Amino acid sequence: MTDPGTGVTPYWELTFDADGDGDGPERDRLLAEIAGRGVRDLVVFAHGWNNDRSGATALYRRFLAPFPKLAPKARLGYAGVIWPSMRFSDEPIPDFPGPAAAVGAAAPGRGLDEGTRRALADTFPGRAAVVDRLDRMLEVRPDGASGLAEFGRLARGLAEGGPAGTADTDEDGDPLVLGGDPVAACEQFAEALAALDTAGGAARFSLPNPWDGAKELLRQLTYHQMKVRAGTVGERGLGPLLGRLAAVAPGVRVHLVGHSFGGRLVAFALRGLPEGVDTVKSVTLLQGAFSHYAFTARLPHAPDRAGALKDGQRRVDGPVVCCYSHFDAALGTFYPLASRLAGDDRSCLGSEIAAVLGPRWGALGHDGAQGVPGTARLDLAAALGGALPASGCVNVDAASVVRRGGAPTGAHSDIVHPELARLVVAAGRIR
Repeated sequence: MTDPGTGVTPYWELTFDADGDGDGPERDRLLAEIAGRGVRDLVVFAHGWNNDRSGATALYRRFLAPFPKLAPKARLGYAGVIWPSMRFSDEPIPDFPGPAAAVGAAAPGRGLDEGTRRALADTFPGRAAVVDRLDRMLEVRPDGASGLAEFGRLARGLAEGGPAGTADTDEDGDPLVLGGDPVAACEQFAEALAALDTAGGAARFSLPNPWDGAKELLRQLTYHQMKVRAGTVGERGLGPLLGRLAAVAPGVRVHLVGHSFGGRLVAFALRGLPEGVDTVKSVTLLQGAFSHYAFTARLPHAPDRAGALKDGQRRVDGPVVCCYSHFDAALGTFYPLASRLAGDDRSCLGSEIAAVLGPRWGALGHDGAQGVPGTARLDLAAALGGALPASGCVNVDAASVVRRGGAPTGAHSDIVHPELARLVVAAGRIR
């Protein structure tokens, strides 16, 4: 079947809830049909932050479109993972006009646009009144530190009772957004936003307003919840499903692709694979929004500790390709800042943040997998030119194409490029 939302065939959707429980009829349809459709290579794509199914299928339609021509003799099938995530609607996504480009978004640093309010209400059920209060505070901006402290208390209260999940390393489970001084956090986020503005050529003649950073605090708290949820869906949902797929169709070669938190989802699916399953032939992480130490067996700053996906690349009968770009402000600036920032680091701005914090709090989509012996490092041209290793972690600098996007996320969502589709084909040795 050709799905009208994606245009490729055969295509299946796999929907999971926040606990990793899958849609039974969708799962059963995939398991019942895939063998009869003659599929040899199944590309499974998990979106990152996304507000609805239509946005996810729009991404899948654009990214998957080149595959039939890239591998015309391959017996390809496709699966799109749908899972409950969200993004703030003021974040630009290259090549996606309309709602995905933040139509009707509020002015930077002020209140929440309608799309973001609705998404927050859906993400935190029963907390609509709190979301409305936060929105009002962002508009009015009460004077003094007490207003910021109250905003931080309310924003953090949204996460009460949220998923515990699994940290990428055993040291990154208590990020700045969940603890510490909320006033200082807002000030630091505001400084980072101001640095991004000046880096883009905008003149600034006043000190950053910490209320600009308050909105970023809410954004990062929400995204921490999405990051945790992605790991849960991958380990408890997608991983076991891939095990069942291997049982009914052992000849199908699976290629996992994930963007942003979707990268964390497909990576944690490796933890959920039953023992002995070797049908995952490649993993391609596009601007993965999780720790660059997730795969290490030994943290450089704590040698007795490991990443949550320690040796996970060994569960793949092929390479784990980690695409990164220094144009990704979401991961280069805000990820390390939200993860951990000591008080004496507060003078840092913009791109200096990651450098001053050091590699300890870095994201995989900013500089690739770290701490894994034997990891290859290539630029995109070399990877597409035949130098891509057949196994292990491989860091690919994709900045030659992943480079467009405005504040505050930069090029984080600039992933729809034929070169990246070619990279998936190359990683999976799809022929």
